[in-house]
Amino acid sequence: MTISKIVKSLKPWKPPAGVKLLAGVDEVGRGPLAGDVVTAAVILPVGHRIEGLTDSKALSARQRENLYKDIISHASSWCIGRASVEEIDRFNILQATLMAMRRAVMGLKIQPDYIAVDGNRLPQWEYRGEAVVKGDGRVEVISAASILAKVVRDQEMLEMDGKYPGYGFDSNKGYGTAQHLEALQRLGPTPIHRRSFAPVKDGLHLEQSPLF
Repeated sequence: MTISKIVKSLKPWKPPAGVKLLAGVDEVGRGPLAGDVVTAAVILPVGHRIEGLTDSKALSARQRENLYKDIISHASSWCIGRASVEEIDRFNILQATLMAMRRAVMGLKIQPDYIAVDGNRLPQWEYRGEAVVKGDGRVEVISAASILAKVVRDQEMLEMDGKYPGYGFDSNKGYGTAQHLEALQRLGPTPIHRRSFAPVKDGLHLEQSPLF
């Protein structure tokens, strides 16, 4: 079953009655071997729709970039949060992701009445809200957050490809493709690799100084 069919099979989601300022939160970059985990929080004006909003993974790079411009132009408030590679290695990827989500929400210029977070887990915070499974394809503000986070992180990995050539960051965005794994074995890890992640941790002589 495709992702779109799974999303359609789920019950429609709506915030509780009386919510006026709904924020959507999503993350990008939990799975890669390199780079920060990036999150976004977005509040859209009540009644304002942006055509084409859906899960960022279902969109082309050009579609995401066009929607990114629409979102930041029309959003009542938006903010990017992140957790660094060092924080990921120190606290683990789940805790680092929740930390990045809190930072994104705290950076909003307008504080929301309610927060919808993609997935099945909420950060520990004082806000009312809920986790929405497959929310990036079901809830417009989560879709918007997904797109912002994806565009920002992808651009950062393109920049890292210029700084650390040979790993294919421009195409794999830090995920463990065959090219990336081969480069790890040949070149060793860079400062943006997550040393707590296998295979960065396993099979590499990390006690040696990195090449960069």
